[in-house]
Amino acid sequence: MMTTALTHTCATALRILALSAMLITPVGALAWSNAGGLGIEKQGAGLVLFVTLQRQSMS
Repeated sequence: MMTTALTHTCATALRILALSAMLITPVGALAWSNAGGLGIEKQGAGLVLFVTLQRQSMS
């Protein structure tokens, strides 16, 4: 009797885990694919801003 309840509990937990994994995986994949460009790109106006802020912080 106790093993039957434990089996049903484990089956329910596995179903919840599988469902949540199926729902979270696309969001995680999208976030991972967009995570490549972290930080300020240091070219053009970004470079000018970065150098200006660095000079101001040193003086």
